[in-house]
Amino acid sequence: MSAPHRSRTSLALIASGAIAVAALSTAGPSSSPTAHAAAPETWDASAYRGHVEVVRQPGAASNDNTLSGRVFVDRDHDSSSDSPERGLAGVTVSNGRDVVTTDRQGRYELPAYDNMTVFITQPAGYQVPVDESNVAQFHYTHLPEGSPKLKYGGIKPTGPLPGAVNFPLTPSEDTAAAEQSCVIAGDLQPYDKTEIGYARDGAITDLSNRTDYAGCGSLFIGDVVGDDLSLYPDVRGLVEHLNGPVRFLPGNHDLDYDSPTADHSFDTFREQLAPTYFSYDVGDAHVVALNTVRYPCTPDVDNGDGNHPECENPKSDPAYNGRLGKEQLAWLERDLATVPNDKLVVVASHIPLLTFADEGSPIHQTDQLRKVYDLLEGREAVAVAGHTHSIENMVTGDLVKGWKDIFGIDGLPFPHIVAGAIAGDWYSGELTPEGYPVSVGRDGGRPGILTLDVDGSSFEERYTVTGKEDDYQLQLSVNSPTYRKWYVARSKWNDDKQGEAPELGDLRRITRADLQEGSWLTTNFWMGSTGSTVEVSIDGEPADEAVRTQPMQGEDQRVGPQWSDPHAVAQQLVNGGSVADRTMHLWRLELSTTLDEGTHRAEVTATDAYGREFTRTMVFTVLD
Repeated sequence: MSAPHRSRTSLALIASGAIAVAALSTAGPSSSPTAHAAAPETWDASAYRGHVEVVRQPGAASNDNTLSGRVFVDRDHDSSSDSPERGLAGVTVSNGRDVVTTDRQGRYELPAYDNMTVFITQPAGYQVPVDESNVAQFHYTHLPEGSPKLKYGGIKPTGPLPGAVNFPLTPSEDTAAAEQSCVIAGDLQPYDKTEIGYARDGAITDLSNRTDYAGCGSLFIGDVVGDDLSLYPDVRGLVEHLNGPVRFLPGNHDLDYDSPTADHSFDTFREQLAPTYFSYDVGDAHVVALNTVRYPCTPDVDNGDGNHPECENPKSDPAYNGRLGKEQLAWLERDLATVPNDKLVVVASHIPLLTFADEGSPIHQTDQLRKVYDLLEGREAVAVAGHTHSIENMVTGDLVKGWKDIFGIDGLPFPHIVAGAIAGDWYSGELTPEGYPVSVGRDGGRPGILTLDVDGSSFEERYTVTGKEDDYQLQLSVNSPTYRKWYVARSKWNDDKQGEAPELGDLRRITRADLQEGSWLTTNFWMGSTGSTVEVSIDGEPADEAVRTQPMQGEDQRVGPQWSDPHAVAQQLVNGGSVADRTMHLWRLELSTTLDEGTHRAEVTATDAYGREFTRTMVFTVLD
């Protein structure tokens, strides 16, 4: 199943201003009736807008140790728990430690403590309200005195414990459906308003023209901004143009870096966007959104194993680490205990549980990996993450050396996906005609959006490159000795710019000497995985099968020009950015030494693990 979505607005219309101003105006949706003109029925027209009800009338509070309230069906959509509106039984409510379910009247009671966030797990068949920016409203933070003094403000004082916190819901066919399309948006990460514009003109325009994710919505999995937390209102201005509820997770660039302890390191994020961890249900899927960033990490908590020396000096040299706190782990265990075993569990995080890009680095993977695996044993699950600005589609059984060395595992127990990044390689490289950078990543991947198409407890993943259709999945090139020599020479010149810069020329013009010394036609299949195949037919001859450069069978990373994506590197070494010198989704076919001089046509067909085929062609020339 691959749910279709509407094609991107034509460049001609954008250039004329006919669409760009309407769809991406900084005005709110209510003042821009054509904001989603591409949709047959706009999200604005049907969105359930509201807020959590916080009751503060005098004498309402029972005591300072307990918070109570109810979950109710908001029939009149006024966010107020009116007496005729029924409570909803069986809804999960948590204070970040404890997990309870509502009684027949929708009532709950939880232990209260300072600096807690109380939230509900949206049940399938119901929708939590969204605010004017489409941000989901399902939580209340209690911090009586507010945050310590922080550059970006943190959390304002909330005062005494409320008498009640009531959570409104409305029935929803969209969240009840077994088939869901869940948008997973990795690393938006703008560092300034210019980069806000890049995101707006690229991925946000794409999402504003899609109507397939109204039920599950969009989950932005960290690094929502790039260190400047004053950009959160600008991010809200972006997501108000999306066609579904929006949720956020924090990343290591969403930190209050001036926080003295980890207890307040995401206070500004919590005040303006979301809790740092939570869960919600759509269809037959249970999404668990985890906070895997601990800052500042400390020697007692993070470096007990000696693998995290970066955590030794939290005051003079603070650093972050990929870790789940004890409270969060306790919550996760209790949360999963409420979830039937036949549901699909989607584990979302910023720092991945495991990643190929940083397979040998403890801080860029999650310390409690084995504990999470134990909690998910026997369940259908998939992990999705961001952080690495690369695309990684890893399936059950995959293994690289670093995972075994650090965690002692012998293979993945369920699929893990790194979702790429809206920012790509941090908005680097040349500008496209649409006005945003090419930003090719260190794996040769392109900026874009991951979507999980869920059907019951199964799923299929798809990746949509910014500005492209769903079938744009391959990047072709030629890796020749001439290219590999240039790679080395240009890398040295970039380090010490003396004399003329080495020039590469046309990658698709290769000499007979290149063929004799070994040349490969390369295919970067961005969502390719174990179980995918790549076949190449040259000049109409029977196709030959290309070989994957990284088998994922326990070997170490293969790094260097012979394992690189020439198409990506040719841009990166000239225009800046990371260098695609390793990737887990590159296939190559050795070119015959007997190819005739002249022009040749290669047709490449890549087939993913679900049998979906993607085809591209490339013309190259053999010179004497």
